Amino acid sequence: MTAIPTLARPAWRYAAFLAAYAYQGLVAGFSLTALANHYAGLGMSAGEVGQHFALAGLPWAVQPLLWGPLLDRAGPSRLGRRRAWLIAGLLGAQAALALLLLIPDERSLGLVGAVFCLHSAFAALMDTAADRLILDHVPTAELGRTSACSRAGFVLGTAAGTLLFSWSLGTLGFPASVRILLAASGLAGLLAVAVREAPGDALILPSRRVSGGPGRRRPLGRFLRRLLAAMRRPQSLRLLALCFAIDFTLALFEVRLGVALVQEIGWESGALSRAQAGLGLLAGTLGALAVGFWADRAGPVPALRGLLLACAASFGGIALLIAAGRADAAGAAILALASLAPALLVVALVPALMGASRGSGSAATQFELYMAVLNLGSVSGAAAAGAAGPLIGLAGTATLAAATFAAGTLLAARPHLILRQVPRHPKNNA
Repeated sequence: MTAIPTLARPAWRYAAFLAAYAYQGLVAGFSLTALANHYAGLGMSAGEVGQHFALAGLPWAVQPLLWGPLLDRAGPSRLGRRRAWLIAGLLGAQAALALLLLIPDERSLGLVGAVFCLHSAFAALMDTAADRLILDHVPTAELGRTSACSRAGFVLGTAAGTLLFSWSLGTLGFPASVRILLAASGLAGLLAVAVREAPGDALILPSRRVSGGPGRRRPLGRFLRRLLAAMRRPQSLRLLALCFAIDFTLALFEVRLGVALVQEIGWESGALSRAQAGLGLLAGTLGALAVGFWADRAGPVPALRGLLLACAASFGGIALLIAAGRADAAGAAILALASLAPALLVVALVPALMGASRGSGSAATQFELYMAVLNLGSVSGAAAAGAAGPLIGLAGTATLAAATFAAGTLLAARPHLILRQVPRHPKNNA
């Protein structure tokens, strides 16, 4: 029995969550980095590239409504109460990606975006199931390290996808790149679903359902009323506003910067993708692990406050460089400042959000609401990138981001304003 991979063992937990988020990263590396930079190299505008981002990110913005209540109220299954939905999400996501093979022209942004929108709907189911598994099976004292492991999986997948597909899109073409994506993402997905919740769970294709037991569902109306009451608290509303503002300004700047580096400063799209992959890899592996251990030892709030302050300083420095006319010469430095601290921020943010959501029957839905608002901010920022550029410029966008992170730092300095129950490091469990 000990040879069966289950979430009861820490090593298998880390492996499963790393693989689940590596799956997401591989697709993001293809769609949101390599393909987006490829489109910029083909001469498409920031508005067109932003629409591609927005379509791919839309299901993540409504993720709680799609899947949160379903996972929180899920009944027993021979595959595992939450793992069954992880498998269903993987199968649906892979089937959606296969539709890319039917698109004759990669320039058909509407069709490509629609396919990635459908894929994201199923990938969001995978993500919700993985998050609920973390809430169910990971001790509070390990949330920081689990967040770091998840982030490392996403970043490793994104870096691998970015490097691989920035090469393949230019060398092998779009159809061959899609076939490689299907093979690589399928392997990562299989590794994620191979770890069972309990030793008695079926590996795949159970022969019968499980009835009864602890999986009795609460009425949906009562579930939604309690969820609404929890999310209407002042702390929850402030935290939702902070989540939206963070990713809105990040996406606004990211799209504007990527297009400016390629079309105005003269970077080659593949070189930009490789630089983004390298920076993401640095921040999402060694950096993420360091922040994860920091969050577990000191608590997520001090780590979150420190990362918000670092982001404010980074974007303040970017605004000064651009205002001084150094954008051409300091393009690499600006890209690094815009990439490193924000990539680490989520490692500290996730344990804080999970700590604020835990302890209720709607924990997954509450957590996914926070994450969905992050994604809604990202979608909105990407969609606004085309119109915002002429209004405030790149320096103005960086200044807006710096102000947003500075405000977040002030809120995190008084954590009772955004967290109803401030997660603390449980020293007796260290």
